[in-house]
Amino acid sequence: MKPSHLPPLRRRPLPAALAVLLAAPALHAQDAATLDAIQVTAQRKVENIQDVPVSITSVDAEKLALYGSAGADIRFLSARVPSLNIESSYGRAFPRFYIRGLGNTDFDLNASQPVSLLYDEVVQESPLLKGFPLFDLERVEVLRGPQGTLFGRNTPAGVVKFESVRPSQEFGGYARLGVGSDAMVNFEGAVGGPLGPRWSARLSALYQRRDDWVDNTLDGAPNEGFEGYDESAVRVQFLYEGEAFEALLNLHRRDLNGTARLFRANIIQPGTNDLVPGFDREKVSLDGVNFSDLETWGASARLRWDFDGLVLHSITGYETAESLNRGDIDGGYGAAFLPDSGPGVIPFASESADGLPDHEQLTQELRLESAYDGPFNWQAGLFWFREEITIHGFNYDSLSPGNPQAGFAVQQQENTAWAVFASGEYDATDRLKLRGGLRYTRDRKDFAAQVLEAAPFGAPVGGPYRVHTDANDVSWDASVVYAVNEDVNLYARVAKGFRAPSIQGRLLFADPGAPNGGVTTADSEEVLSWELGLKADLWDRRARLGFNLFRYTVDDQQVIAVGGGSNIATLHNADRTIGQGLELDLEAYLTDHLLVTLGSSYNDTEIRDDTLSVAVCAACTVTDPLDAAGRALIDGNPLPQAPEWVHNLTARYGMPLAGGELYFLTDWAYRSEVNFFLYESREFRGKSSLEGGLRIGYLWNQGDQEVALFGRNITDQERIVGAIDFNNLTGFLNEPRTWGVEFRTRF
Repeated sequence: MKPSHLPPLRRRPLPAALAVLLAAPALHAQDAATLDAIQVTAQRKVENIQDVPVSITSVDAEKLALYGSAGADIRFLSARVPSLNIESSYGRAFPRFYIRGLGNTDFDLNASQPVSLLYDEVVQESPLLKGFPLFDLERVEVLRGPQGTLFGRNTPAGVVKFESVRPSQEFGGYARLGVGSDAMVNFEGAVGGPLGPRWSARLSALYQRRDDWVDNTLDGAPNEGFEGYDESAVRVQFLYEGEAFEALLNLHRRDLNGTARLFRANIIQPGTNDLVPGFDREKVSLDGVNFSDLETWGASARLRWDFDGLVLHSITGYETAESLNRGDIDGGYGAAFLPDSGPGVIPFASESADGLPDHEQLTQELRLESAYDGPFNWQAGLFWFREEITIHGFNYDSLSPGNPQAGFAVQQQENTAWAVFASGEYDATDRLKLRGGLRYTRDRKDFAAQVLEAAPFGAPVGGPYRVHTDANDVSWDASVVYAVNEDVNLYARVAKGFRAPSIQGRLLFADPGAPNGGVTTADSEEVLSWELGLKADLWDRRARLGFNLFRYTVDDQQVIAVGGGSNIATLHNADRTIGQGLELDLEAYLTDHLLVTLGSSYNDTEIRDDTLSVAVCAACTVTDPLDAAGRALIDGNPLPQAPEWVHNLTARYGMPLAGGELYFLTDWAYRSEVNFFLYESREFRGKSSLEGGLRIGYLWNQGDQEVALFGRNITDQERIVGAIDFNNLTGFLNEPRTWGVEFRTRF
C-alpha cells in the first residue's frame, strides 16, 4: 500500500495512526530522510525524549513559527499538544493552562495553577508572568502528569518548559517580518556571537501589533473599537564558558498595551449553546472602558561548576510585573431600569478593573548532580521561593458621565516556600533502568484584604481580613524503563504531586455576610498518578511514536466557584476527582517529501463529592440537580475547560524548485465540548472546535531565506470559548480568520 492511499488522518486520528503503523513495510523499504533525535531536559538533564519515562511532547521552532505567524500569543499552543488546553478571560495578559483536565478557572491575580511554567529554568508563578511571548526559542516541552520531585512549584498537573536559544561562539541570527489583515505586524529577530574567547552574547526581540477589528456602535462610548494590541518583548543573554565553570545571564522585558477581553452580552440563544441569530462578531455596543496594560521584566543567573564526577548548578531568578486590566463585564450598555439598554436584557451595569501595582518574585535553586561512569547516578538540591504581591480591585459606574470609580479593595500576600529534593537512577541491567525521587516542601502564606470604598451590590467598607496558611508535603515519583530493543522502550511511572493552599479575596465580589469578609481558603490538594507507556523509533528512524495510558486521583482538589447570579468567587475543596485517558504522539516521513505529525488524547474527568454545591447562573438553564438553597450539586460533573478529546495534525510537503524548495504546510487542532463552569448548563457548554492553518512558502539559499503566505483559522470558525454567568448570557470568542505574508532571513 502506497502512503498516498492511507486513510484520511483528520477524520479519525487513532485509526489513522494504526493505519500508518500497518504501512511500516512500505515505508521501511524506502531510502529517505530520517528524524533527528529530540533532546529534552524533562529530568533536569539532557536526554533523548525516547528514554524519559514521562509523557512528553516537544514543539520545535518551525512549528512555533507556524502557530504564531499571525501574531498570536501563547494560547496558540492550546489543543496543539495532547491533553493541553489554554484559555483566558483577560485576553493576552493572563493565560490559564490545563493538562489532563486539571487547571484553575479563577480570574483573580492571586490565583494558583496546577500547571507550572518554567521559562529558561525559572518558575513563573504569577498568572501575569505566564503569558511572556514565545520567540527565539530552542524548543517547548510539555510534561504531563505530576512533576513534583524535580520541579517544585505547584506541578500536580504537569509542567510547560520554554528554553531560549543560547548564545554561542558562532556569529549568527535571523529576522522574521510578517504583515497581514487588520494592519497586523509580527516581527521577531535575534543576533548573537562572540565577545571574546570565553564570552558570547545573544539579543532577541519581538514586536507585534494589530488594529481594532471590532467596532463599537454605541454613540459617545469611551472606546470606539476593540481587539487591537501593541506588544513588545526583548531578551539579552550573556554566556561565559570556562574550563570548569559556565555562567548564563539573562535579562528580559515585556510591554503590552491593548484591549482587555471583550465580553459580549446575550450572544447565546437561551436553552442552547448556539449564537443568537444575526450575530455579527465585528460589532458590539459597550458603555464601559476597556484596556489592558502590562509590564514585566526579570533577570536570571544560571551557573554551573564541573568537578570530578560532580556538577553543581545554581539558578537564581527575579521577576516583577505591573498591570492594570479594565473591562465592561456586563457586555452591553445601560440597564433594564433605564429607558435604553442592550443588547438583550442588561439587569444592571458592571464595569471593573484589576491592577497589580506591586509584585516581586525571587527564586533560588542549588542542585548537585553526579556524572559517574557507573550504573547509578543521582541529583539532590535545595529550592527557595519568595513572592510579595499587592492587588488593587476597582469597580466603576458605567451609567454616570466619565465612568467614575465606585469601589476599591486591596489584597496583599507574602508567600515563602522552600524544598529539599533528591532523585536517582540505576541501570539494573543493560535493558532495565529504575528511577525515583523525593521532595519535601514547606509553604507559608500571609494574606490580608480590605475594602476601602464600597461598591454597589458588593461588600461594605471593612477589614483588613487576614489569613495565614502553613503547609508541608512529601512528593515522590518512581519509574521503570525497559528497552525491548534499541528502538523500543516500555515504561511505567507512579507519582504523587502537591499544590499548596490557595486564598481567594476578591472582596468587591464577595458575600457581605460571609465570615472574614468573604475571604475563602482551599486546603492543600494531592494527586496520585499512574502511567504506562511505549516509546519507539520505527522504520529506520523514519517515524517516532509515543503512546501512554494514565489514571489519576486528586484528593481535596482546589476548585473555584466563579460568578453565579450573585457574582461571588469562592474556593472549595472537592473530596475527590478521578481522571483517566490516553495520549498519542506520532511523527513520520510518509514519503521523502511528506512529513506528518499527529497528536491525540482522551481525558475522562469526574468530580466525586456528593455534598459540594455551587451558585448558579443568573440567566441560563442549569441541568444539574439543585439543593434546597437553589445551588447546583456538581457530583459526577467533568472538570471545567476539560475536553474529552484533543487531536492535532500537521503535514508538510516540500518539493525542489528553481534552486530552492517550495513547501505546503497545514495544521489542524480539534478539541471536543467543554463546560465553562463547575455546574452544567445548556448555554455555558462550549461547542467542539476545529481550527486550521495553512502556509505556502519558498526557501532558497540553502534555507537561509524564506517568503511565505499564511492563514490562521482559515475556515473562519466562530466559537464561544468562555462566558460570564452572573448578569446575562455573556460570552467571548475565539480569534477570527487572519491572513498575511512573511519574509525571513537567516545569517
